[in-house]
Amino acid sequence: MTAQRRLAAILVADVVGYSKLIGGDETGTLAKLSALRREIVDPEIARHAGRLFKAVGDGFLVESASAVQAVTAARAIQEANAGGGLSLRIGIHIGDVIVEGSDLMGDGVNIASRIEGLADAGGIALSRQVHDLVRDRLDLAFIDKGEVTLKNIARPVHVFAVTGSNPSASAATLALPDKPSIAVLPFQNMSGDPEQEYFADGMVEDIITALSRFKSLFVITRNSSFTYKGKAVDIKQVGRELGVRYVLKGSVRKAANKVRITGQLIDAETGAHLWADRFDGSLEDVFELQDHVTTSVVGAISPKLAQAEMERVKRKPVENLDAYDSFLQGMSLAYVFTREAVEGAFKLLYRAIELAPDFATPHGMAARLYAYRRLQGWSVDPEWEVAEARRLALRVSSIGRDDALALCWAGYALVSLCREHEAGAAMIDQALALNQNLATAWSYRGLSSVSLGQHEAALEQIAKAIRLSPLDPETYRSEGVMSMALLMLGRYDEALKWSTRSYSRQSNWMPALRVSAAANAYLGNTDEAQKFIARICQHDPGLGIARLKTSLIYRRPEDIGRFVEGLRLAGLPE
Repeated sequence: MTAQRRLAAILVADVVGYSKLIGGDETGTLAKLSALRREIVDPEIARHAGRLFKAVGDGFLVESASAVQAVTAARAIQEANAGGGLSLRIGIHIGDVIVEGSDLMGDGVNIASRIEGLADAGGIALSRQVHDLVRDRLDLAFIDKGEVTLKNIARPVHVFAVTGSNPSASAATLALPDKPSIAVLPFQNMSGDPEQEYFADGMVEDIITALSRFKSLFVITRNSSFTYKGKAVDIKQVGRELGVRYVLKGSVRKAANKVRITGQLIDAETGAHLWADRFDGSLEDVFELQDHVTTSVVGAISPKLAQAEMERVKRKPVENLDAYDSFLQGMSLAYVFTREAVEGAFKLLYRAIELAPDFATPHGMAARLYAYRRLQGWSVDPEWEVAEARRLALRVSSIGRDDALALCWAGYALVSLCREHEAGAAMIDQALALNQNLATAWSYRGLSSVSLGQHEAALEQIAKAIRLSPLDPETYRSEGVMSMALLMLGRYDEALKWSTRSYSRQSNWMPALRVSAAANAYLGNTDEAQKFIARICQHDPGLGIARLKTSLIYRRPEDIGRFVEGLRLAGLPE
């Protein structure tokens, strides 16, 4: 006789820690279980057209003809039971079941039972089949747990967790990561043109992929972000449900053959807007526009996130700093860029290294700071500092092979301070192989090219850095390198323009001040050149041609000669 089968949504629920509860208070636990069934479970099952077909100890199994009804019932049960004496886990799957009288069996039941064990206390877990049926019909958000191998189930099952069923449980399981965390929500299609829906979705996917290359960021996957598609959202709630500190949202609007894209970066904790911009383009060049928006958004929000994180960590008591926050504190002092701030930054960076010896990023930043300190004339023990920067850089090459930021910082130190040009360039190239969107790496690659005499290549690399991160507070470094390359090419007017931009942002940035002095001298602006020499010597007393030669990064004699002669013409003493 052929077994009777039917398609059914199966809900399986179980009390969390039941055995321990029974062991501690059998009578009280049984009374709570009876009340839970009588007051919450049975009424909600009936209200949502379900059928309880089996109850075993602390668990019960429910059949429903609809995935929507099953999930709605599960949510109602968890919300009604929030704060109750017994906590439930619920798993739901829809599939083929075998009917034996009033009982149901088969994989449809077994998978639901296994999924239940993956749910958080007070939470609900779903198979992909259920998720796909309810995601556009119920006002719920989900976390994609990926494919999971379940006991005695032949194939892995894709599982999703429902968020919002039990806010207190969600908050406990979705603590904020120990680094900047961001979710990119689907951009809203404001044009009413379905064609733009695919364009907007593709752009958001590209942004998520680009941000994911930053090891310093925690980025929510596309599957989780897109559970909010088509829904009105509360940004603070999104932050809680996805466990992120920042949310990027946007919109796409088409008019005739033009398209306008907007983007907003929001602090999910406070609701404050950190960045906003809009981009206009032609639909004829839709893919080029998509790439431009992706590049611009990633370039703009990366430094904004870094700034926001540094401001956040400043508000924490110093005695409570962990390794990552010590690193952020060190970063914030490094940006102040005074002799005293750099000393304070070193202390915090070495504290981060002490607390987390395999944390590559503070190793790279410390190496970079030794190079900056030499440029500014603040070195304390030059020979030791070169050796220490080399040690830190080699440590990065060992523990930070997937950390693009640490690699490019370490590579810069090898080029700028240790004069190991090829080794430094190789580390920076390794960083770019990991993350083509890292503006800092392009800037340092430009500097490396200048040091090797590849000035035309440097101009392209610096232009790339500035395009990726036009609002970066460290843009003055890129502008300074641009001025150096132009000076070496004999394009003194342009060199002066870029060096002026650089020192206008950071008034005591030595590379820009030196280029300004040399460029003015070559242009015959003797008085201006001498003013810059006075400023340089004020910051670095005792600097002369002899000591200058020991600090220059240029490898080609003709580049060294051009720079030295320019500063000699400007009035720098021997």
